[in-house]
Amino acid sequence: MALLDLGVRGWPTVVVRAADALSRRWLARSGNPYLPEIDALAAEIGRPGGHFLNINHEWGCTTRAAPTADGTGAQLLRVLDWPNDGLGRQVMAAHLEGPAGPWTNLTWPGFAGVIQAQAPGRFAAAFNQAPLRRATGFLPLDWVVARRRWWRNDGLPPAHLLRHAFESCRSYAEAKDLLSSAALALPAIFVLAGLSPEECCVIERLETDVRVREGNGRDGVCSANHFTAFPGRWRSRGQASVERAAALAGWRESGCDQTGETLAFLEAPVLNPMTRLALMAEPSSGRMLAQGYERDGAATELLQLP
Repeated sequence: MALLDLGVRGWPTVVVRAADALSRRWLARSGNPYLPEIDALAAEIGRPGGHFLNINHEWGCTTRAAPTADGTGAQLLRVLDWPNDGLGRQVMAAHLEGPAGPWTNLTWPGFAGVIQAQAPGRFAAAFNQAPLRRATGFLPLDWVVARRRWWRNDGLPPAHLLRHAFESCRSYAEAKDLLSSAALALPAIFVLAGLSPEECCVIERLETDVRVREGNGRDGVCSANHFTAFPGRWRSRGQASVERAAALAGWRESGCDQTGETLAFLEAPVLNPMTRLALMAEPSSGRMLAQGYERDGAATELLQLP
């Protein structure tokens, strides 16, 4: 309820109800496999917002897939930025079981999609919001044009496609193929880390086109909220997207310090007032560090798995 209060703060109830109705209509028309679950979540919540907020994503992210410090495996470093306060305090690690095996989803109550997760012994992955097309050059109109394109598309939202990958893919190779080829409702960026140091990639997706950037030796591969493979007129998401990507790409140590008790890669501009979650995942060992953040710093204790 606290997250819903934050998500629709300042919106009249009639507008939230209309957004819910449009969102559910699109999910039903596109044959979304998670609609029954979202319906059940919305019924349990008992107030407007459940459908709309399940397909809403307006955030910034910085994510890197690279070999571990000892060179024996691959590692995902992830920072999620979002202007809404409270997301850092409310983040949870949900341990789930799917047809392909167990996995851990860093998520929030009432959210059916997946933005970042790890499947030990398989892969870790995250979804970065793609840049916005500059259709007119005027941000509000560009946003409307993007939503109209989405409305006409029957593919899966990126957060639902990533969930499908964790539920059904038994390896890095299967996940890479699915995230590169499945029908997608709107542009997205996926970052994927597997078990070996060579299994690192960034998948830049348009609705009907894909470019895969493979890891580059020790440095791996990094992405924020701008495309590097698709030329054209794009508006990057979040703040300082190019600078965030360059800073995380240039970080040279492992995902934590020698004590294993901090996420040492969290430095400005990767760490900023909008940061709500930081994550280090090593799928070969199953090791994970995660922590929620708010504007004034760490908002939760450090989660260490196993």
